[in-house]
Amino acid sequence: MKTNRRDFLKLSGVAGTGLAGAGLAGFTQRDTDMQPFQPPKWERFNMSGYAAPKMDVVRIGVIGIGNRGSGALRRLVRIEGVEITAISDLDPARAKKGSETVGEWGHKPVLYSGGAEDWKKLCERQDVDLVYICTPWALHAPQAIFAMEHGKHAVTELPSAQTLEDCWKLVETSEKTKRHCMLLENVCYDFFEMMTLNMARQGFFGEIMHGEGAYIHDLLMANFSKTGYSNMWRLEENASRNGNLYPMHGLGSIAQIMDINYGDKMDFLVSVSTDDFMMGKKAEELAQADDFWKPYVGRPYRGNLNTSIIRTSRGKTIMLQHDVTSPRPYSRIHLLSGTKGAAMKYPEPGRIATSHEGWLSEGEMKAIEEKYTPEITKRVGEMAKQVGGHGGMDTLMDWRLIDCLRNGLPLDINVYDAAVWSSIVPLSGASVANRSMPVEVPDFTGGLWRSNKPLMDINLVHGGNTRLKMSK
Repeated sequence: MKTNRRDFLKLSGVAGTGLAGAGLAGFTQRDTDMQPFQPPKWERFNMSGYAAPKMDVVRIGVIGIGNRGSGALRRLVRIEGVEITAISDLDPARAKKGSETVGEWGHKPVLYSGGAEDWKKLCERQDVDLVYICTPWALHAPQAIFAMEHGKHAVTELPSAQTLEDCWKLVETSEKTKRHCMLLENVCYDFFEMMTLNMARQGFFGEIMHGEGAYIHDLLMANFSKTGYSNMWRLEENASRNGNLYPMHGLGSIAQIMDINYGDKMDFLVSVSTDDFMMGKKAEELAQADDFWKPYVGRPYRGNLNTSIIRTSRGKTIMLQHDVTSPRPYSRIHLLSGTKGAAMKYPEPGRIATSHEGWLSEGEMKAIEEKYTPEITKRVGEMAKQVGGHGGMDTLMDWRLIDCLRNGLPLDINVYDAAVWSSIVPLSGASVANRSMPVEVPDFTGGLWRSNKPLMDINLVHGGNTRLKMSK
């Protein structure tokens, strides 16, 4: 198997030549784009632990005022020290509505809309410190790169990139410009996930050997809705590549708990997908009643369930699943297996175990929560729940981002995390296309994972001078 694996890496282009099996079922040209790219040489600068100069007011430009962008505006205006100076969206009506939303809180943003590249004008403004990107997936990397090249910190919705080339470009641009590039992974700020991170840091679980995460969310009808996503972009994603399209929700908190990029790194992965048993049939069913759906009949839809296994350099494993079509209850799994204990969140509520005899009792869980709930949750958690955003975790994420920037402190999630978590998208596709052969995961830190210290000190509420506004 060692010889076969080495030969596969040479053939696959992960080692730099060309991708074998490009004609295999489920493998598309978009996935082959990853294979010839070799990262350029540049003078490396370690962005892990990097603290940009602090700013009293964080001036923000928001690109994309759809579902995620409009929610971000409603949260950001409630954070002290924020000024929304610019908004951009292809749809003038959405941009105007976003302006009205923040206008109620005293913000007067300049609007850029109607043109496909109007967002660039937002990035070029001198009164923007942070570009907050909530556009379709394919735009995240080019917009973040352009923003950083123009002196702005950039944060993106998920994923930050869809190809290895763009993952490397994000890293290169962040290091060259010394601008933050953060992936807006809200699950890392959910309350049980942060508590288990705190428990892991304090050794409660012993040595964590294995973690599991997922994005299991029935979006079949949303993806086939004419009004769900502009230009059907999310359905197009499911019809143009295979693998795990959205690994970050399940992976982010597991990677932080297992110190990926901070004492360990992902080594290689294998990935397998089922066939499509649902999306193609749904397109045929809809096309019988509405000609709009006829172009979607016969498309090579991705497998309904993808399972990927990652092995780390320290011999640990991570299992990820992606399923957005089957009628399973929503789950991110969030399972930790250590030498002294275990944790699992789904089905809810989150549970802890210290032996094979079963999960801790309600009273024991209450004692765990009192001891291990981190300081950031104690201080901001209840207010974040009132503001909202997936139970408050979106608000907590935004609050943390702004508090770090205002106090000139490192962000919890940096460009290396954004790159490696996002790289699972093309890497899983390559493995699926090659009969689940192993694929190397790049080391975006350039070896610095061995000495980098873990980020997200959730028991240190950074500067502590940023408040949430509960009313106007």
